[in-house]
Amino acid sequence: MINRKFKDAGINPMMASILVVILFVGISVYLFYKTEFATYIYLIIALTLISNLSDIKRTEFLKICFEDFLLKKIRIIENLALGLPFIAFLLYKNQFVFAMILLILTISLAIVRFQTKFNFTIWTPFSKRPFEFTIGFRNTFYIFILAYILTIISIFVKNFNLGIFAMLLVFATTLNYYSKPENEYYVWIFNQKPSDFLLNKIKIALLYTTLLALPIIVFISIYNLQQIGIILLFVIIGWAFLIFLILAKYSTYPDEINVGHGVLFSLCIIFPPLLTVLIPYFFSLSKNRLNNYLK
Repeated sequence: MINRKFKDAGINPMMASILVVILFVGISVYLFYKTEFATYIYLIIALTLISNLSDIKRTEFLKICFEDFLLKKIRIIENLALGLPFIAFLLYKNQFVFAMILLILTISLAIVRFQTKFNFTIWTPFSKRPFEFTIGFRNTFYIFILAYILTIISIFVKNFNLGIFAMLLVFATTLNYYSKPENEYYVWIFNQKPSDFLLNKIKIALLYTTLLALPIIVFISIYNLQQIGIILLFVIIGWAFLIFLILAKYSTYPDEINVGHGVLFSLCIIFPPLLTVLIPYFFSLSKNRLNNYLK
């Protein structure tokens, strides 16, 4: 399926694979050279990519195709295929504890969804209108619990970096809510201009993401007043990435985000100021794309 996507984008799959490996190593080396938060950012990127494999619709489809034992085996292999490059680089950087944590989480995310079935509706702090957050929160509520626990631990052990990691984990989770395009009907029903539709999507995303991250922001700010500038900087960068992903999603709507967007996203991680150019550009593309659905 990945090879087909590369071919659809006009890229030779073999060359694309080589470029992905080079890009992965290059970004990893640069990240660890550039910032002390590299290990935490690395974990967030790895877990975000791996969590995409646990999509409910995808999981239900696999359940139809495979028996339980084989299903778990396939899911573990899938997650390890994505997680092992990150684990290997963490081992190379002598980050043995984080490598072990990532390995455990990689395997856990492969099997936990098949062991637990909820036959009740989980309450969400959101209205029905922003379906991304209502659905997303119910699928990932445990990540927010984990983030809040990590925040408390960061305060007790006086580890500022761990608090920042917890906050970025919230942003990474909500970013994932906008990775897939919705049914065309859920765009068509809005009686808005494309620009108003996009601004409304961005406003809701920023508001609800900030509300979810606010307890973490407040607590780490209280206990790290001297680092308030760094905290606000990470919040602004998180907002920028959220806006970028929303606009990237609608710039190709109703198609999925393509390989090119992934490359640009990776470049923005290396050089966040690039977002100041890409956000207006993708806003224009999204407006043109949505003209077919919004009048």
